[in-house]
Amino acid sequence: MIRWGAKSFIMTKNELFGLIRKKKSFLCIGLDSDLDKIPAHLKKYDDPVFEFNKQIIDHTHNYTIAYKPNLAFYECRGVVGWQSLEKTITYLKEYDAFTIADAKRGDIGNTSKMYAKAFFEKLGFDAVTVAPYMGVDSVSPFLEFTDKWVILLGLTSNKGALDFQFSINKESSNRLFEDVIYKSSKWGTPDNMMYVVGATQASMLTDIRKIIPDHFLLVPGIGAQGGSLKEVVTFGINKQCGLIVNSSREIIFASGDEDFAIKSREKAMEMQKQMEQILIENKLITND
Repeated sequence: MIRWGAKSFIMTKNELFGLIRKKKSFLCIGLDSDLDKIPAHLKKYDDPVFEFNKQIIDHTHNYTIAYKPNLAFYECRGVVGWQSLEKTITYLKEYDAFTIADAKRGDIGNTSKMYAKAFFEKLGFDAVTVAPYMGVDSVSPFLEFTDKWVILLGLTSNKGALDFQFSINKESSNRLFEDVIYKSSKWGTPDNMMYVVGATQASMLTDIRKIIPDHFLLVPGIGAQGGSLKEVVTFGINKQCGLIVNSSREIIFASGDEDFAIKSREKAMEMQKQMEQILIENKLITND
């Protein structure tokens, strides 16, 4: 049974799909809340970043299934940044939303265990992004936490992705990212592991789906970074949607004025309407 309301429930794979159907959306909003970019009138608050996040959440929660604070924008501010983050994740627990710590952690066992405790136990996130390139012992400590999610970097959109991720393994004839996804998929299951695949790499999703047909994919890069929602869906959707599509700057910085929250809602609603039509066309929800 899906348990909505104040967040004391566990977000399983089926419940995540239930949330997609309920909200008719698979949108994630990235809270890349840069203090230098938030509207000037918020600077009067004791914690302007939290106030910014709070108003964005209040105005967009009906249209999104997930929020993804990017840790860099909080860590760079030291203790006050962590306080903003903690208040934000506590506030989000009152809403029906999947919470992702965009931390991109990855280190040896004991260090990874401490990272996992920080994000899963102390802050209470549902998921954390993790770099898999140090191997299984750097990822397994995150997987030890029951009913939490690990989101591994699978294929990124940045220019530097060409430096290593597309290198050919002469033994397997696979590209490096394919070998990484295949091997790491054995460490967890589609019920506790997802993958990051950049939206500007949408054409690669066909090959990725051959390796992990049932996993959810977190897809950043829609909007300001140039990714195409249509292409992502064409190549990446599965029988439970299987997509969490992130948009950050295009939504949260839709306006730099006092109407910023209203404009963020309008942009989130616009994306939700597109996603609703996609879900109908793929027979994942009904048109009622």
